[in-house]
Amino acid sequence: MNPEDLMNPETLATMVEMGIAASTNVVLAAIILIIGLFIAGSVRKAIRTAVHKSETMDDTLGGFFGSLAYYGIMAMVVIAMMGTFGIPTTSFVATLGAASLAIGLALQGTLSNLAAGVMLILFRPYRLGEFVEVAGTAGVVKEITLFTTVLATGDNKKIIIPNSKSWGDTITNYSANPTRRVDLTFSIDYSDDIGKAMQVIQDTIGADERVHSEPAIFTAVSAHGESSVDIVTRAWCNSGDYWGVHFDAMKNVKEAFDANGISIPYPHRVNIARKA
Repeated sequence: MNPEDLMNPETLATMVEMGIAASTNVVLAAIILIIGLFIAGSVRKAIRTAVHKSETMDDTLGGFFGSLAYYGIMAMVVIAMMGTFGIPTTSFVATLGAASLAIGLALQGTLSNLAAGVMLILFRPYRLGEFVEVAGTAGVVKEITLFTTVLATGDNKKIIIPNSKSWGDTITNYSANPTRRVDLTFSIDYSDDIGKAMQVIQDTIGADERVHSEPAIFTAVSAHGESSVDIVTRAWCNSGDYWGVHFDAMKNVKEAFDANGISIPYPHRVNIARKA
């Protein structure tokens, strides 16, 4: 374009109109994006709050459906933004449908996470607040989204696991049942009275109010070790008391053994000096 054409009043007016129109479209698109983000965030929060207050719905569903609503609204926001720039939304949707196969092939991992997330919500092998082991990682379930499961480990590390790994691997739910069995093994010397040791173990662990009387505490000789007789002990408690019962039993039984003259053996080494 010649400089003289640029100085033409009609050309200048046209360029100003185009600039104003483009600026208006950009501002309108920005407004739509801001409003869309606000609405999507508010709807997600409202869904989570409503599910949390509901007595018939699990909190796990709140996070999942909240994420689903958020991404759905944002998809509509993107389409609306494209409409402000004059891009036909109908042709865009048609093009998106035609490209869905290619997108699906490129995002196989993402789509598998989405499908696994749906399965996790439908069958709910674990819920929010439960202590589980998923894909080799143990922790408390903090969040289940469309694509990931978020755990908090015992030392409060945040672990994010793709849903495809969660659903495709072994899931151990330590909180699913109301009670758990605490399995312990105590070792005594071969010279100690086995019957007395077993009675001391039962009396000591049975004195813990967290230990259930039914099923009764079980004790039996499980092995003859190199330097000890091993006594296996099994006691039942509430799932939430498992580790407290476990740690206290190890401490209390050791003290009870000491008070009753029962020794806990340990390997001995004898050094034999060779003659020169």
